[in-house]
Amino acid sequence: MKVTKAVIPAAGLGTRVLPASKAVPKEMLNIVDKPAIQYLVEEAAAAGITDILIITGRNKNVIEDHFDYAYELEQKLLANPSKKPMYDSVHGVADLANIHYIRQKETKGLGHAILQAKAFVGNEPFAVLYGDDVIISEEPVVAQLCRAFEKYGKSCVGVKECTREQVKKYCTLDVSPLDGNVMSCHKIIEKPTEEEIMSLYAILGRNVLTPDVFELIENTPVSEKGGEVYLTDALSYLAEHDGLTAVDFVGKRYDMGDKLGIMQANCEVALTHPEIGDKFKAYIKELAATL
Repeated sequence: MKVTKAVIPAAGLGTRVLPASKAVPKEMLNIVDKPAIQYLVEEAAAAGITDILIITGRNKNVIEDHFDYAYELEQKLLANPSKKPMYDSVHGVADLANIHYIRQKETKGLGHAILQAKAFVGNEPFAVLYGDDVIISEEPVVAQLCRAFEKYGKSCVGVKECTREQVKKYCTLDVSPLDGNVMSCHKIIEKPTEEEIMSLYAILGRNVLTPDVFELIENTPVSEKGGEVYLTDALSYLAEHDGLTAVDFVGKRYDMGDKLGIMQANCEVALTHPEIGDKFKAYIKELAATL
């Protein structure tokens, strides 16, 4: 079955990037000239996703405003022929996909956030794009996962190898080779201790899941480690009982919930930006010479 729906959890408090996220959602922090969440919506749309549910929280109405028309601004841009390209970029944001919204009334973890999408998803497979994770790639990472899902008919997670310290912050997977960059996943442990690390592969920002994951989440207890409902607990059950695949995706991932990740994303995207790329590259070379 073709994947046409996606869910973007964007209800987190953004505590790692305070005070920037006190009044501005971390998903709206920019990478050069676009907010982070626009990169996710564009990725999903480029992968053939037509309907997207963004799970928000209090004080995040600005996300809805961004993906709506802005009539006064657009009319002013249209009145100046030289600003037609700018109008196209602003107006086009609202037409990327059919975007829906629901609030996660309590911040009880990623699993609880995904559970809010149950009615939206219905009985269809769906993609999940974590609100913190922007991934720049030639082929959308969601499309890479959808291809594995369509081939094997199993829920699929996007993974990359990390350092041991990073794995302790994310999760660890027990995997074995399947085909090319696709692996079979047999078990997942969220935020493992040193002794629990099974591999340096961790889930980073993208999943394609079947709707049976909702029942698993509903039966997942709150974790003693973080007081949250972890999605990885439900995914681990799938891995151990129904089968789960893992795709070592091709793309560069930026953690937009981390101050260094935000700076890396802005710097590296700016270097290839069609408007400022050459000037920014020259500036970086001049700056590097002074370090």
